[in-house]
Parts: sequence; C-alpha cells; structure tokens
Amino acid sequence: MAGRRTDTRERIQRVALDLFVEQGYEKTSLREIAEKLGVTKAALYYHFRTKEDIVHSLIEDIGVSLDEIVEWARQQDDPVRAREEVLRRISGLIQGRFGPIMRFMQDNQPALKELHAGHVLAKRMKELFRFMGADESDPVAQLRARLALVALMVGNNPQFLDENPTAASADVALRVALELASPRPGAGT
Repeated sequence: MAGRRTDTRERIQRVALDLFVEQGYEKTSLREIAEKLGVTKAALYYHFRTKEDIVHSLIEDIGVSLDEIVEWARQQDDPVRAREEVLRRISGLIQGRFGPIMRFMQDNQPALKELHAGHVLAKRMKELFRFMGADESDPVAQLRARLALVALMVGNNPQFLDENPTAASADVALRVALELASPRPGAGT
C-alpha cells in the first residue's frame, strides 16, 4: 500500500512539473493537474493540498538527493576522486529528474521567490560548493572545482544552449566539469 501511495505522489509531481514547465507555475491550476491525471481534485488533495506543496516536495526531493551525495563524498578518503564522482552523480541527476526541475526553477523564479522555495535548495548548493573547494588551498583550484558544478548546470540547461540538452551536451558538460575539477598539470594555467 505504501508503494502505491509513493507512485501516486511521484506521478502527481511529474504531471505537475510538466505543466509548470509547459505553461508556467502561475498559469497552472490544481484543477488542470487533476484533469491531466484523470483524478478528482479531492483525490489530488489527499497527496498535496496546494501547488506550493507540490513545488516544495519537488525541491525537497532534490535536496535529499544532494544531501546523500554530499554525505557519501564526505566519507571518501580521496578528495579528488570524490569530487569527480560527485560531478558524475550530479550529472546523472540533472539528466534525469533534476533537469526539468532546474528548468522549472529558472523559468519561474518570481513564483519561487514568493514561495520561499529556493532557500532550502540554496543552502544545500552552498554546502556542495563548499565541499567541492574544501581540500584546495589555491584559490584558483577552489574556483575551478566550484565552477565544475556550474558547468554541469549550464551545459544541461536549454536556456543556455541552441537546442534542448542531449546526451551529447550532457557528456560535454560532464567532460568540462571533470577537467575543471581535476585539470591536467600545466593545462590552462
């Protein structure tokens, strides 16, 4: 029974996110979400009372994923390899469920600001940025490590690309991120 409820919750999140990305947060109603799901508003209310609850749940899900990555990374002995694996894992998130949420967040910044939804994720991103540059004493190396995260985000965001992100653009973003985080000796200095 619990699995069924989780499946329904994820389905609601997916449909709502599709509508939010397609039409914008403000132009999407709970009624439209319910209709697209083929359920009543009452059934939707069972899982989420408001659109805001849906948005907060999406951001919290990403936050939990980021927390898990940072926690894993902190337990590793080799900081360079840990940073590289963090980048690979975040790239996987961006190519999966994280990508549409990032697009939603980019396109709906005023609504997110009003909902105070970005603060939770911003704290987690700061922690991730801190981790990426933590073991570097050279400010240039610290910046490179942190810019590696930015490369992943920009390289997978259609706002910054001529077309929608593809597997090739995701591979390029990851390659650039890895090069930034762990440059070859003498490269770019």
